[in-house]
Order: sequence, then C-alpha cells, then structure tokens
Amino acid sequence: MKRFLTATAALALTGTMAAADYKLTILHTNDFHARFEPISKYDGPCSAEDNGEGKCFGGSGRLQTAITAARGRTNNSILVDGGDQFQGTLFYTYYKGSLAAEMMNQMGYDAMTVGNHEFDDGPEVLRGFMDAVEFPVLMSNADVSGEPLLADKLAKSTVIERGGEKLGLIGLTPHDTHELASPGDNIVFTDPVQAVQGEVDKLTAEGVNKIIVLSHSGYGVDQEVAAGTTGVDVIVGGHSNTLLSNTNDRAQGPYPTMVGNTAIVQAYAYGKFLGELNVTFDDAGNITEATGEPLIMDAAVTEDKGTVDRIAEAAGPLEEIRNKVVAQTNEAIGGDRAVCRAMECTMGNLIADAMLARVKDQGIDVAIQNGGGIRASIEAGEVTMGEVLTVLPFQNTLSTFQVSGATLVEALENGVSQVEEGAGRFPQVAGMTYAFDGKAEAGSRISDVMVGGAPIDMGKVYGVVSNNYVRNGGDGYKMFKSADNAYDFGPDLADVTAEYLAANAPYKPYTDGRITVK
Repeated sequence: MKRFLTATAALALTGTMAAADYKLTILHTNDFHARFEPISKYDGPCSAEDNGEGKCFGGSGRLQTAITAARGRTNNSILVDGGDQFQGTLFYTYYKGSLAAEMMNQMGYDAMTVGNHEFDDGPEVLRGFMDAVEFPVLMSNADVSGEPLLADKLAKSTVIERGGEKLGLIGLTPHDTHELASPGDNIVFTDPVQAVQGEVDKLTAEGVNKIIVLSHSGYGVDQEVAAGTTGVDVIVGGHSNTLLSNTNDRAQGPYPTMVGNTAIVQAYAYGKFLGELNVTFDDAGNITEATGEPLIMDAAVTEDKGTVDRIAEAAGPLEEIRNKVVAQTNEAIGGDRAVCRAMECTMGNLIADAMLARVKDQGIDVAIQNGGGIRASIEAGEVTMGEVLTVLPFQNTLSTFQVSGATLVEALENGVSQVEEGAGRFPQVAGMTYAFDGKAEAGSRISDVMVGGAPIDMGKVYGVVSNNYVRNGGDGYKMFKSADNAYDFGPDLADVTAEYLAANAPYKPYTDGRITVK
C-alpha cells in the first residue's frame, strides 16, 4: 500500500507516468588493499614528487573528493564495497583493520561484503573491524554459527532505506575462502548460487523488490550467480580485480555486464577507480535502465586535504621502515597480476630464487611461490623496504618440507588448475622447470617436469621451500599439509627477498624459460 500511495502522490504532483520510476546511483569500490596513499601505474608506491607531477592514481584523498562530487550529481545514492579492504601495505601490517574502518566511516559507506583477505588474521581482527565500522558487513554463503566471534555479528543480508524505498543487500565471499585465508575451523563456506537465492527469497517475502549483491567472488562467479538466480538486480563485484568499462581498451567486459536482467559491475582494484552505476527501476522493482562508467582516480581528481593530512599522520610510524633503501634494480621487476598468475614472471623468479638461495644448504631442491602472493611490481631505481613489503605484504614465513616427486607434480597440477580464471595458486618456481597446457583438462595439464636438470622421479623424496600459507594448504595446496619434516617458522619472505636483492644489487630482472606454456 505504501508503494501505491507514494507513486500516486508523485503522479499527482508531476502529471507524468515516469514518476513511478526509482533512480539510484550505486557508488562502489573493491579490493582496496590498504592503498590509502596514491599508487603508481604499477599499483605500487608512488612518491610525493611523482604525485605532485600528476603521475599517481588513487589514494583516500582522491576517493573522498570523488565520492563527494558523485553524491552531488544525484539526490539518491549508496556507497558500497566489494571486499578486501584488508592487506596490501604497511598500513595494514601496522594498523590491521582500524584505519580502514576510520576511512570507510568518514566516507559514509552503507555496506560491504567480506573478502577473503578480511580473514587473513583470523576472525578476531575481522570482528574488531566490524565493531569499529558504522555500517553492516555481510556474508551469505557461510555458516558462522560455530564461530563465537562472528555468530551474533555477521549477517547474511540487510535492508536499508534510501529515497523512500527499501534496498536489500546481500554479501558473498569466495567459496574457497578456507583455502585462501585463515578463517579457522569454525566456519563452513557454502555454494554461492544457493546462498544468494535463499536470501533473495527471504527479502522478497519481506516485500523488498530491489536487491543488490555485494560479491567478492570474481567476475566469472558473478555471471554464474546472475544466471543461476532470480530476483537479483545488481551485483557489485570484487576479487578478480576486473576492470569493466565501455571506454577503456583494457576492460574485460562492458560496464555494466548484463546477464539476463542482472547488471554486474566491478571497478578494478586499489582505489584506482570509483564505480558509478546509475540504475532506474520501474514500480515493480525491475531494472529499466543501467548506465555508468568507473571514474579513474588520476591527477584530475583533487585530493581532499583533510584526508591527506590524516593519512600522512597515520603514515608517521611507518616511515622509518618503508624508506630504508635495500637494493637497486636497473629495470622494473614485473609483478603484474595478469602475468604472474599465468606464466613465468620476473618477480616470481626473483622471489623463488631468493627462497631457494636462503635454504639451499639445507638439502632443499626446489622453491614454489604462489602467484597470488605477489601483489605489485617494483620500478627501476632504488628499491626500498616499503616497496618490497608492498609486493609481499602477508608476513608469510619460509616453510621447508619434504615430499615425493609424485606429490610435487600433484602440486603443480593444482597450481595450473585454474589458470584460465587467473587464480592465485599459479606456481612460480626455482630449481625446477615444467610445461603446462592450459587447454587440457585440469589435473592433466603438467608435463616435462625437470628438477636440477634431470627428469623428476615420482618416487624420489625432494626438499621443497615455499611460504607457510602454501605449505599449510592455502590456494589448494592440500597435498603439502601432510609433508614430512615440515618447518613453517623460517624468516619473513619479504625480508628474505630484500636481502637477496641487496646481495645481488644492482639486480637484473630476468626470465629463463623455467615455465613453458604450450
């Protein structure tokens, strides 16, 4: 009845049928990863000098300005986030979730979903973040009833009112978060399609007919959810760091991507863009129009001074750590996500070489580094510890262990099993070479494995070094959980990499054909 009266009143005032339409601007971010300061074109640190010359992107100061301006263009908007505010720079290492909570509260977010990196430090840090924010944090596809820290706090969905209408918001996180992060043993993750449909049905029964999913599950899964559910109007995505655009030639799809009647959007990552989707609903809650474009946070966007000052204040304790020069490289070391999750990359070689060099005298034959653990590139010139920590922000430690050749091949098969999805499990290696065919069936893609220049012996025991995340089953490497003689408490991977860079300065990045793509 309320809807009918509202529409009738509007018609009486305007005398036009269009008054039944409901217009909403959805402002959105995803995969911010603690990039409170401006970033370079490589998504790594950007100096104050380069920022002054207009060479930098993003940062909380620009986001604050852009959000304020976007709100000024509409009388009806929401601001939401697709997950992974946590992890990525020294700001997270030092402040955990507290600075993210402060900035998101300041910017006036209405809701966010849980990303896998929100679990990097277990449910405790996530709960602290949730207690600090002034908006709901959502996750539909998990049973958290067995986790005391989240059972009474983490909702599957929520309803907010905006412009006189109810909006249903549903959270979604990766189905394999238990492999990607550290949620603990008390949370059970479930199928995304079924979870979303269950919440849609519940919200619809409550009279809500405008439903937005905040998804940290990747562009591919978002399309599956859109196709496999009914009643979802918009999916605001994350996790795959996908740029959707109608004007950028690097876009992986249109903005929005329509699957049936569902509009899917995503805005790359690291605060480099602010998504702005303008949606028109008819009186029955159906989308009649969805248009927009991610707004690039380049030098044309003025930084909000108050926000910049606050971030500078927060950066104070970090300066001594980040400014320490540890090495020099005469060429950029490439850590681009699209490369390091699909093929041999120069940053992958650096990290794997550094790991192996550190423990080679301990009877270790090979090194494996997951491509998803590589988070940025390093530009040519002096290399600071801050840059290394941006590449390797997770505080992972070196793990050494022993497995058979057969287990090593199984691990490599896991590593390339989702290469077409850009999954983080892709194996960068040292001490070994391998080939893979990404078009073959997963599980039978690996060939030509050589260790120390000799064909791998499936029955022989090899010494392996990786990081503690991979050794403990992260990114699907479950075969390493039962490895022999495992020791997970080696030095920090970032420190090992920095020391290797210093010992080999000036460092020359290279690839040598250790991974062959068929």
